Amino acid sequence: MNRVNKRKVIDTSLKVITYIASFIAVIILGAILFFVFSRGSKLLSFKILVTDYHSKPYRLETTVSAKGLSFENPHIKDAYFSENFGFAVKDDYTLEGIKTIRFVYIDDNSPLKTTINEQGEKSPFKEGFIFDSTMRAVLEDESTVTIFSRYGAENLVNVLSDAVGIQTANVKSEGGGIRGSIITTLYLIFLTLIIGLPFGILTALYLHEIAPQNKVTNLLRSFIDMLTGVPSIIFGLMGAAVFIPLTSALFSNPDMKRGSVIAGALTLVVIILPVVIKATESALSVVPKSYKEGSLALGATKTQTIFKIMLPNALPGILSGAILSVGRVIGESAALIFAMGTFIGDKISITGRSTSLAVHIWSVMGGEIPNVNLASTIAIIILIVVLALNMSVKVITNSFMNKYK
Repeated sequence: MNRVNKRKVIDTSLKVITYIASFIAVIILGAILFFVFSRGSKLLSFKILVTDYHSKPYRLETTVSAKGLSFENPHIKDAYFSENFGFAVKDDYTLEGIKTIRFVYIDDNSPLKTTINEQGEKSPFKEGFIFDSTMRAVLEDESTVTIFSRYGAENLVNVLSDAVGIQTANVKSEGGGIRGSIITTLYLIFLTLIIGLPFGILTALYLHEIAPQNKVTNLLRSFIDMLTGVPSIIFGLMGAAVFIPLTSALFSNPDMKRGSVIAGALTLVVIILPVVIKATESALSVVPKSYKEGSLALGATKTQTIFKIMLPNALPGILSGAILSVGRVIGESAALIFAMGTFIGDKISITGRSTSLAVHIWSVMGGEIPNVNLASTIAIIILIVVLALNMSVKVITNSFMNKYK
């Protein structure tokens, strides 16, 4: 085999290896996306985005007898109607994908409209509430029977057909949503970027444009590179040891000693700083030197040249670093578990505890029965948010590039 044929064989072999490796990578990524979307799309809805995670339980007691009452059936599809109590229920699923019984219709004159809660106050019982655990019904002979939710909607209505009253019933409002986790994630993105980007960009400007290029500067760059490889759980320990006590003392709030959104954001600032610094330095390096030399030759000061020439022309690269930072913020979980905790909150504030979308996935997968469907739904939302951010930054980048042409 001559040298030319040998080279062709080697080139062909390398191409085949490249094609095979690319095909395997595409198959693996496609399989992951297919699994996530096939499992998560079942629960994906607008309702899950705007609903609180924690439902509100009520213990209801009726004060009006259903004896002699009769209500007209509204004939709701797949629902079972109680003629003597004037409500319809059906077998349904919660936002978390758990089988339940849902009240889909309540007549205006139904005895259930007069229910009271444990405090003796009139309860906000309404359509959409969920029958939770047990109901104790009163029969005509004044005996009682207990109805369990696990036996389904049809059994509930059949038992109540012989009842004249409902002594007690455990119901609850809709829960299982991720509204709080979405808001917390947006808070984290905003706080992390508004604190981390200025520090990262200014540090990169100093290292690239102001600091003397010597061994000390190179050592600082080496330390920054090393920080990008530190496991995030180490930063979480730092957040728990430093930022939680710091923020608790700063806001004079002892409850913040268990973690808070602001402590989590400060932890993420430390995590993204190396990314922002490296991205900004790389962006400054690709700006043509003639721009800088021309600015200085025309009489501009070094500071004017840095902030009016170098920084605007490096903006596309800086925005790319911001995208990477946002992706890190959205996908981070280990560090936030230490800095914020795993409490899923519905009332969000920067001084309170809550979870991001990534930590929410960890929470629903960490129980005795992992909720794969809900975790996949949250993963889809994360993918959509990252895609939207990427597209937004591309639009902004193009507008800046057109402006400085």
